[in-house]
Amino acid sequence: MRRRIPRIASQGVRSGSGALIAAAALMGGLLSPLPQAAAAEPTPTDDYCGTQCADILPPGANGSATLAEILGHRLFGTKPAHSDDQLGPYDALSSGYPSLTDDTLTDFFRESSFGVPDDQVASVTKPREDVTITRDKQNGVPHIKGTTRYGTEFGAGFAAGQDRLWLIDLFRHIGRGELTSFAGGAPANQGLEQQFWPQAPYTEKDLEQQVEWLRKNSGERGEQAMKDAQAYVDGLNAYREKAKKGRYFPGEYVLTGKVDAITNIGEIQPFKITDLIALASVVGGLFGGGGGGEVDAALSLLKSQQKYGVEKGTEVWESFRQRNDPETVLTVHDGSSFPYAGKPEKARGKAMPDAGSVEQEPLVYDREGAAKTAAASGAAPKDPVKAPGKLKKLQGMYDKGVLPADTFSGADSSSRKGMSNALLVSGKHTASGNPVAVFGPQTGYFAPQLLMMQELDGPGISARGVSFAGVGMYIQLGRGQDYAWSATSAGQDITDTYAVELCSPDGSAPTKQSTHYRYRGQCLPMEKLEKKNAWKPTLADSTAAGSYRLQVFRTKYGTVTHRATVDGKPVAYTSLRSTYRHEADSIIGFQMFNDPSYVKDAKSFQKAADRVGYAFNWFYADSRDTAYYNSGSNPVRAAGVDPSFPVRAEPDYEWRDFDPAHNTAAYTPPAEHPQSVNQDYYISWNNKQAEDFSGAGFGYGAVHRGDLLDDRVKKLVDEGGVTRASLTQAMAEAAVTDLRGEQVLPELLKVLRDKPVTDPRLAKAIQQLEAWRKAGAQRNQTAAGSRTYAHSDAIRLMDAWWPLLVEAEFKPGLGDGLYKSLTAQLAVDESPSAGHGPTGSHAGSAFQYGWWGYVDKDLRTVLGQPVQGKLGDTYCGDGELDACRDALLATLAQAAAKPATEVYPGDDSCKAGDQWCSDTIIHRAVGGLTHQPIQWQNRPTYQQVVEFPRHR
Repeated sequence: MRRRIPRIASQGVRSGSGALIAAAALMGGLLSPLPQAAAAEPTPTDDYCGTQCADILPPGANGSATLAEILGHRLFGTKPAHSDDQLGPYDALSSGYPSLTDDTLTDFFRESSFGVPDDQVASVTKPREDVTITRDKQNGVPHIKGTTRYGTEFGAGFAAGQDRLWLIDLFRHIGRGELTSFAGGAPANQGLEQQFWPQAPYTEKDLEQQVEWLRKNSGERGEQAMKDAQAYVDGLNAYREKAKKGRYFPGEYVLTGKVDAITNIGEIQPFKITDLIALASVVGGLFGGGGGGEVDAALSLLKSQQKYGVEKGTEVWESFRQRNDPETVLTVHDGSSFPYAGKPEKARGKAMPDAGSVEQEPLVYDREGAAKTAAASGAAPKDPVKAPGKLKKLQGMYDKGVLPADTFSGADSSSRKGMSNALLVSGKHTASGNPVAVFGPQTGYFAPQLLMMQELDGPGISARGVSFAGVGMYIQLGRGQDYAWSATSAGQDITDTYAVELCSPDGSAPTKQSTHYRYRGQCLPMEKLEKKNAWKPTLADSTAAGSYRLQVFRTKYGTVTHRATVDGKPVAYTSLRSTYRHEADSIIGFQMFNDPSYVKDAKSFQKAADRVGYAFNWFYADSRDTAYYNSGSNPVRAAGVDPSFPVRAEPDYEWRDFDPAHNTAAYTPPAEHPQSVNQDYYISWNNKQAEDFSGAGFGYGAVHRGDLLDDRVKKLVDEGGVTRASLTQAMAEAAVTDLRGEQVLPELLKVLRDKPVTDPRLAKAIQQLEAWRKAGAQRNQTAAGSRTYAHSDAIRLMDAWWPLLVEAEFKPGLGDGLYKSLTAQLAVDESPSAGHGPTGSHAGSAFQYGWWGYVDKDLRTVLGQPVQGKLGDTYCGDGELDACRDALLATLAQAAAKPATEVYPGDDSCKAGDQWCSDTIIHRAVGGLTHQPIQWQNRPTYQQVVEFPRHR
């Protein structure tokens, strides 16, 4: 039984306690009792939502487990309290939404009122005299109330340690590029640090400079933010010390060899403010970045020009790029225009690579042991540490890494980050006359969750919601006393690629491998940043010992990503992000969100959102207004610069007022950011923000995932009388709908039905697809818990057919080279079961990236229907309807012949041919606890449903 200060005394012995006590005995009395601190429940904060605010965050609030609890879970299936009690209600909405009412919302969400009623208090902890942490019985959420600002933030850090200590430790090491040294050398761990560290390869000095910059350049709020951060770290360290001394720290520290289970010898390293900056760089890079990928864009343009010639090739490429497609779904749809990052009439400074000259900059050097073997074979050899007794059952539990290899596979450049959504309806169209909002971030499914729930109540702070573990000084997404807010990843272009000319300090001819570059007439050395990592086998990760060195070169124009020649001269392509070295600056906006004296209405919220440098879409609702604001440090580019391609690293093409010493520049003013107040409704699912606001990547076309929301919410608004339940139903129905089946299948069927289909197999297949489309093209179960889809054959057909039909439609006309280049820019498919997609398998998020918009435009062109923003050529059947139909029928026949075992090949979690399982959401284990799979639904991880009846 775990001795954690806030819970044990009030909850008593948990389910499966015999197994846990036996495990504790096995560990030689690992755990010892802790006294519970007594304190009275603080007076609740004013709450203007009543019972009309609710939220949900699976699997549960508790994200920590001792070694005994991990052992009990692995051997006997027991789990700590509140580790998965939000998973069931979250899962149930996928089948329960059709009968949803306002009264039954709390069957699927948890009421998110401020404070804890006396009869719902589970435990009370006072880590200091000036702060109380009260946990509720239903969810175990920490409600932190401080009488001083320091005490409030100290309590936030203490509670973060209680719920997420191991996870926070993991992510500070990911941010520092030191995951393998910390958690073992499994290939997936190697992949994570290789993915994230190059985005922000900070030295300790770099991290310290971010702290000082904020203190010196953000006035009183910056100084207060750093005081809050220090108090938070102090609280986190206070819990770390108590947990280590009392032996109730997370069991993963034993399993990874940090602490000896018997002697308690070992250390959990203290936390410091710079750890929070390193952690913020991971979160910001994963969810709040945008842009990049200009080298790949240049290569695909060159392929198009090689295929069609320069003029036609450019036209074709631009039609696939779809910078400003007139048919795409918009968040701001009132006709407002917000020009940004568009195509200039005449581009200046473009630095296109010479054909065949591009080489990616190597990152990993000096591989030894397991690192060398893993690089050669993709798998690490086993040389396990000997585990005593029943601990052998845990041997190798992290052999694949503390996180699966595809955990963050969507977190590359070119904006592949966002899965969140938002639906808001103005009070003019609701039954109550008050705005209604259903919104939340999609941060993936993890055990424990990356986000943690909490309420913060102290001087200058009053909010409840979620924060990323380890940077929880403030609520980042949630609600205040009389307003709520949320965000989706925006992905606008805040990252550019520069071509720096290489040189030699002795005046000799440079090569592509030269490590000096020209900057304003000087030949400067690149700064070499290194990270040396070594690991040994542990109880958790039996990967053999190994080591390697990570190396990144940094210039005044950012870090080197590629090398090439431009007009015959060797260059290094560098990546420069506007938020680089400024991840901490966004803390001011979050501080304002939590301050009830600052955020009083929609306009003040928008001003706060403008202080967030990350690329996010922010949404707001209170009892009177809804609002939207797009945040981000959008650099003001030099006139004529095309942000889609690399640009020469010369003063004429730099960001306006660029200062490389601090990576600052002029940024677009607030009036130029997409924004709105009280539009009839808002939707966002990582779609285009507004007219003329160019997205950073491909895929903002005629068919987008946002259409699934837009069509439904528009219909609700037209009918009027929108309620929390009806808006939630719109979200939930979209969450189980196949985008291809709803938005593209009608055109496919029109082509197929142009003439009678005489082949019985094909006729049957078409009938199955038609029936599925007519029923709503959903991927939902025949009944709750059935694990079988309605229209399962049609779904299997679509999953098998889509990649075949796209290739047959486009590859003959584009040619192998251009087709391959364009599919590298935008994946063909991202169905729930497509493990090859940007978000990987079992990830929930689906249909963000794919060729559905291209297919839709091309087929409508072939059918002779109106098309705005046509593709640069007609592809299906070379524009001939009969030939197009033949190509689609041929690929449909191939799809129909594919057995389910081939369409759904199976993996570590599912047997081959299990369609439902192939789609399921699986919480990826970041620690020792695992959870059962749940029904697929394309929906935010954390989600709020709010309707404020009153205002201050």
